Amino acid sequence: MAHYTLIGVDGTPYSSPRPGTIGGHRASRIYGRLDCPSARRAIDNGGYVRHRVFFADEPTAVAAGFRPCARCLPDRYRAWKVSGGRGGTIDCASYGRDCA
Repeated sequence: MAHYTLIGVDGTPYSSPRPGTIGGHRASRIYGRLDCPSARRAIDNGGYVRHRVFFADEPTAVAAGFRPCARCLPDRYRAWKVSGGRGGTIDCASYGRDCA
């Protein structure tokens, strides 16, 4: 059975039997969709991969201190900007989670 390394709410890696649904860049602390055009371009240009991380879901990425990508999650990014970069850009309750 395959195992995947994901990042938890505390920012530490753990092994999971399921792949992540959200990707991120550890150095810039940005998260986004797995099919993000900006991430794909950076990977194709030979960068990014060394700092690539994965999360089980969006609330986990937020709780780990990552911000939304402006390119693939523009609405979430705008909400993050309006909040002054304090997080709270998603309705964690809709995931059955507390992002605090």
